[in-house]
Amino acid sequence: MSEARLDVAVERWPIAGGFTISRGTKTEAVVVVASVTQGGITGRGECVPYARYGETVDGVAESVRAQAGWLAAGGRRADLAAAMPAGAARNALDAALWALEARSAGRPVWALAGLPEPRPTVTAFTLSLGDPGAMAAAAARAASRPLLKVKLGGDGDEERIRAVRAAAPGATLVVDANEAWTETNLDRHLAACAQAGIALIEQPLPAAADAVLEGFASPVPLCADESFHGRETLDTVARRYAFVNVKLDKTGGLTEAIEVAKAARERGLGLMVGCMLGSSLAMAPAFLLAPWARFVDLDGPLLLARDRVPGFAFDGSVMQPAPAGLWD
Repeated sequence: MSEARLDVAVERWPIAGGFTISRGTKTEAVVVVASVTQGGITGRGECVPYARYGETVDGVAESVRAQAGWLAAGGRRADLAAAMPAGAARNALDAALWALEARSAGRPVWALAGLPEPRPTVTAFTLSLGDPGAMAAAAARAASRPLLKVKLGGDGDEERIRAVRAAAPGATLVVDANEAWTETNLDRHLAACAQAGIALIEQPLPAAADAVLEGFASPVPLCADESFHGRETLDTVARRYAFVNVKLDKTGGLTEAIEVAKAARERGLGLMVGCMLGSSLAMAPAFLLAPWARFVDLDGPLLLARDRVPGFAFDGSVMQPAPAGLWD
């Protein structure tokens, strides 16, 4: 077998109109793409460095480049977890190696991984954080979509929840506080969510302050995001939340995400499959976990001003399986 070559690129993808959560606003998605070529076949993987977890674009790109020697010496995907810590950098390389294996074998990744065959799937569509009027207007424009994810930010969230529900009465709503609530206002915000028929609440409290959720009887199911990373956090998370948000940039790739998802389900936790804000290339590996998930939130391409070609096809919020040539 010929020596594997690694190439790393930083790409910028404009966001349609900007994207706001409790921690700030973004106007572009900055991603790192790893390409591994061997025997004339190339596999690619995309990750999204995330400052919340101490990552920078330059740092992640350098972490991926640092594995060139390991790859050239015969490093394999199955051994990647021993070579790199979990995080965005490992996700990009893990995805590239999955694609390389699949293309070399002439079989799709889902088959190699023992996962269900991908089917069309409803994804959430995310509404950025804003004032209640702006969020209501955005919800009205998206009211025909079956599943909306509503970004919240703390003060004023009760009004935001009521405004969005009034503007999209038929949609299933999940909300994401991105750690913006406090123990003081938790009950008030939960009551507003219950009254509005919210189906799920992501990360209401800061990860460092969520111990108060142990034994807490929430009127709406809670989902761990920033509090949840991998198998090592599952036992604690299971005492505080009903769901976990599995994101490949946190688990360090699909290889570990499969094991994380299995372990979460064994503990009775429900699954959301989520994403950072990236292109269709970043969504492709995560999409393979969709059959196991109650909620799928892979709308990154829908939020971009433009996407890769080929990219995922969407029929409204119904996400078709990845097209040939995108990833595997």
